[in-house]
Amino acid sequence: MYGIVNKAIEDLVIANFGEEKWEAIKQRSGIDIDFFISSEPYDDDVTFKLAVAVSEEMNMTVGDVLIAFGEWWVIKTTSEKYTGLMQSGGNNLKEFLLNLPNFHNRVMLIYPKLTPPEFKVSDVTENSIQLHYFSKRQGLQEFVRGLIQGLGKMYDTPVTIELMQTRNEGSTHEIFKISW
Repeated sequence: MYGIVNKAIEDLVIANFGEEKWEAIKQRSGIDIDFFISSEPYDDDVTFKLAVAVSEEMNMTVGDVLIAFGEWWVIKTTSEKYTGLMQSGGNNLKEFLLNLPNFHNRVMLIYPKLTPPEFKVSDVTENSIQLHYFSKRQGLQEFVRGLIQGLGKMYDTPVTIELMQTRNEGSTHEIFKISW
């Protein structure tokens, strides 16, 4: 993952718990990196070690950490650093979700070494959509849940998210039913 992801985890921890807590998390993780360069790729293991360290240090599940991070990613990181990109996604939650399959094509212009997930949509109704999530990375479905919740907050649209299918139970990908 790119350094911007790890930097966002750092920002989330510092903003909510302070610099000392971040230093404790870094130490617990065993990561010996003084600072993350946003535009540089890092091994995925670095990000997962940070997530586990946050969960241990904060007495949270890794899933809860990933959900919180997903919300932070949308509300703070991308909305503040990539305002134009986020605004190009749509005028409301439904438009953004419908445009999501093409979203990472624009992101890859900024981060050419990105290995993005793939999203597809199905079963679109007036108040719901099914979002299909395909990724080479395992264990990030709760991050995606946090992203969706963050998008709901960004568009001031309360969402309900139901995990319809998961790779944890033998499926080829995750399907989230998102209702608003």
